[in-house]
Amino acid sequence: FMVAQSAVTEIDSGSKDNLFPFSYFRLFRKFYTLHIQNGISMMKALISIIVLLTFSFGVQAEKYILEKLQQVAEISGIREMNVSPFSEYYEFWYEQPLDHENPSAGTFKQRVLLGHKKEKAPVIVELEGYGIWTEEEGELANLLKGNQLTVEHRFFDKSVPAGEIPWQYLTIKQAAADHHAIIQTLKAKLYPQSKWVTTGISKGGQTTIFHRYFYPEDADLSVPYVAPLNLKEVDPRIERFLNKAGANKKEWGNLFFGNGDAQKDCFYSVRDFQLLCFKRFNDLLPLFEGYVAEQGYAYTKVGGVKRALELSILEFQFAFWQWGHECGNIPEEEDELDMVFEYLVKVSSPSFFNDADIEKMYPFFYAAATEIGMYEYNVHPFRKYLEEKENITFDFAFPEGVERIPFNEEQMEAVNDWLQTDAEKMLFIYGGKDPWSATAVDLKKNNKCSKYIRGDMGHQCRISHFEEITKMDIIETLKDWMK
Repeated sequence: FMVAQSAVTEIDSGSKDNLFPFSYFRLFRKFYTLHIQNGISMMKALISIIVLLTFSFGVQAEKYILEKLQQVAEISGIREMNVSPFSEYYEFWYEQPLDHENPSAGTFKQRVLLGHKKEKAPVIVELEGYGIWTEEEGELANLLKGNQLTVEHRFFDKSVPAGEIPWQYLTIKQAAADHHAIIQTLKAKLYPQSKWVTTGISKGGQTTIFHRYFYPEDADLSVPYVAPLNLKEVDPRIERFLNKAGANKKEWGNLFFGNGDAQKDCFYSVRDFQLLCFKRFNDLLPLFEGYVAEQGYAYTKVGGVKRALELSILEFQFAFWQWGHECGNIPEEEDELDMVFEYLVKVSSPSFFNDADIEKMYPFFYAAATEIGMYEYNVHPFRKYLEEKENITFDFAFPEGVERIPFNEEQMEAVNDWLQTDAEKMLFIYGGKDPWSATAVDLKKNNKCSKYIRGDMGHQCRISHFEEITKMDIIETLKDWMK
């Protein structure tokens, strides 16, 4: 056994890339020593060698991933984690320039997670639109049996520079350059033979589109989930969607809700509930004040607690459709006040307008106002209850003291044109009840990409939510693209 162990040690001392043929020759020479010189049976000697060699390869593979990461100058703070079903999992920080066109402007460290399964397995790159919200295996890594690389978006959560955020560098182009740098580095160092798949959800889906637009060769294919492509700061298609959502019209019902019966007059149920809340506003306000005090919320940015309740009622319509709530659950006029209040805050969370939450989301609201777009609140049906007579935008959430630059419509139009002409091997997933599907990617005649819509789903729509035959078609399309 000791002689067999020395044979494996001799192999371990060499490079992983030089195992064949000379290390194997040394191994079998040791095997001969075991069998002939030490009088050990051939079977026992062979079993000893196989067991120790298998153990050795396992240790080597483990060292290989970590050692390769440690060889990258931009990577620091590597921390090993235990996340199933990955055989190895690491958190690390990747140093990025604030301005990829001017590296002397300074740097920041971007948080990255790497879950490893197999060296030649596909690499699923989860491009977050915000901070990293989970360390778990995503849908695509599971479906495609892939490794998983998760990248936090620049200037969100922990991926921020020291001091104040330099807002001029928060652009879709700079973020795409971040992702390009990480992908190219790990492609060269760890996974040169793997297929690369980029994906993201919601704003992460937008991030996936933008990265592929600037660096189409970085990925073999892409799967953006529920990703809007807003062509204006306030894209009017969203309000048009909300003005029809749930309406009992044959063509609308058939498209989104089967025969439309289950959602009969749902548009009016949603609108009537908002009107009910405004009619009972003075009764709801004490309940709201008690709730937000208990939660520790503050509303200086929106203009006080009363204003926060008004905005929560206005937000109700968008939130209701976004998250796929059911019309049958909406309280009616004869229901108790507590039931009305509880349903309001369940669907339209008061935390959305809380000072601390807005500050945390400053990078999103900056991006929305300058490049990726947002919606606004239609006040017309509620004008008798509000001081404002014009639609309400999210100007209250724009970072304080930061210069407001015009929305970059040309950039979004350029991305839109590319999607309709040159983009390829991109598969888009949408929920038909989601207001963000109003500004879903429109591929026109570009048959090099695919789009799937599950009509009765909201923003939570994933591949797993489709009926079996469609799900199989989606998976087969992805596998065909990876060949």
